[in-house]
Amino acid sequence: QVQLVESGGGLVQAGGSLRVSCAASGSNFGSYAMGWFRQAPGTERQFVAAITWNGERTNYADSVKGRFTISRGNAKNTVSLQMNSLKAEDTAVYYCAASVSRVSAPMTSGLYNYWGQGTQVTVSS
Repeated sequence: QVQLVESGGGLVQAGGSLRVSCAASGSNFGSYAMGWFRQAPGTERQFVAAITWNGERTNYADSVKGRFTISRGNAKNTVSLQMNSLKAEDTAVYYCAASVSRVSAPMTSGLYNYWGQGTQVTVSS
């Protein structure tokens, strides 16, 4: 069992940067692939970024490639998402998720087993 708590959301102007983090408690964090998803009002939850259990591989949604970077620190049971060059369309609730799937860095929400409560990111234009 893994509990996930996100932090670091807030309000930022377009073109700015923000870093959201996720702290995990429970056992075996280092064996989970981790991902970030987001959901804007009236839309479905969408994939943002994922990272393998050992941090060696990452996947990104096309809309954030080159702007967002996912990283993890297994010693501290954390995963972070550095967001640069933010746009108004990045506004959403951002969710951290953990996957026990053998798929190395899943891009599908159904492959994730544990979810955080989310943190709001608002980008003003």
